[in-house]
Amino acid sequence: MKTRLFVILLLLFAFSETKAQYYFFNGDYYENNLLVEVGGSFGAMNAFTDLGGRRGIGKKFIKDFNIKNTRMQGGLFVGLMFKNSVGLRLEATFGKITAYDSILRKVASSTNGRYERNLEFKSPIAEVALLAELHPFEMFGNYGEDRYPPEVSPYLLGGVGYFHFNPQATLNGGLVDLQPLHTEGQGFVEYPRAKEYSLNQMCFPIGAGARYDISSAINVRVELIYRITSTDYLDDVSGKYIDPSVFPNYLSGYKLNQALLLHDRHIPGAHYSTAHPDGVRGNPKNKDGYVTMNFKLGLTIGRDRR
Repeated sequence: MKTRLFVILLLLFAFSETKAQYYFFNGDYYENNLLVEVGGSFGAMNAFTDLGGRRGIGKKFIKDFNIKNTRMQGGLFVGLMFKNSVGLRLEATFGKITAYDSILRKVASSTNGRYERNLEFKSPIAEVALLAELHPFEMFGNYGEDRYPPEVSPYLLGGVGYFHFNPQATLNGGLVDLQPLHTEGQGFVEYPRAKEYSLNQMCFPIGAGARYDISSAINVRVELIYRITSTDYLDDVSGKYIDPSVFPNYLSGYKLNQALLLHDRHIPGAHYSTAHPDGVRGNPKNKDGYVTMNFKLGLTIGRDRR
């Protein structure tokens, strides 16, 4: 309901014009209250999951961030901006996330078995999100013809999204989809607490950015956005190891063989191993998430020349 009211308010001002006195100031143009913006983005994507990380036993959020797992991402967006202060945009983002325990080799003695666990994953990410954008300096600044706003406008972001992922692991030189293998007994009657997970999930992006208008039509932005999710299976790792003798009750052929090889990949002869039934494989208390650093190029539509 709040979103509908917001859109209605924007449309009420769609055709009203006012002299340029907000973020973009140029005496050669009139500034419409409502502007349309389209554009594209590129940048970096990384994830916070049970795998990889940094020195120690594993910490929450940014404390376990490892920049070596960063991959490229890009996207497209279209949005509406009211008085350069409040915006609403629809955005599609495409990228990839990855993590691997072997990244901890140099600090293995501090990882309490995370290095020896030796799991890894890769997953594509395809996301569509509806984001609200708030520019506090523009909302509360008293700007006019004798007092220009700052050249760079910082802003806050928040919204809701829907994304698809598909965790995969490397086996014999190829990539294997992990979800169909039920590596932690997801959906098996012997493990009722391990629920099957969907590859399509909701997310809640939050972040911040800054915008600079190069001209009346072109602007650039930089943004940092984190996605809160309700899943702990971006990496197909969440709970405990299961008894591998259960796999033949549900799988057969090549899937059975893949499940037996991929549910436990401990380094042979590892001095520290939890790879036994009911042994710790992941931490279900902390949900997974992913983050993007975006550079955006936008085209503004709606500024009229005098």
